[in-house]
Amino acid sequence: MLSTALMIGFFMVGTALLLGGWRILIGPTLPDRILALDTLYINSIALIVLFGIHAGTSLYFEAALLIALIGFVSTVAVAKYLLRGDIIE
Repeated sequence: MLSTALMIGFFMVGTALLLGGWRILIGPTLPDRILALDTLYINSIALIVLFGIHAGTSLYFEAALLIALIGFVSTVAVAKYLLRGDIIE
């Protein structure tokens, strides 16, 4: 049962990654592209966690946590740059 659920999860997250990549390519505005990039790193975290469950090791969970921290900081930095034109005040 778990292997079937993991394969369905891999398929759904992979589809979400493809759709996010499509939004980055054809996004009409820059904020749309930034949101798509934010969605892509969240989907990559989900993919890494699914692979960690599949492999049965906790190493991938630590990598997913690191990607989450870097992704959050980079999203905040890009949003601040768009609003003010400067990251460091």
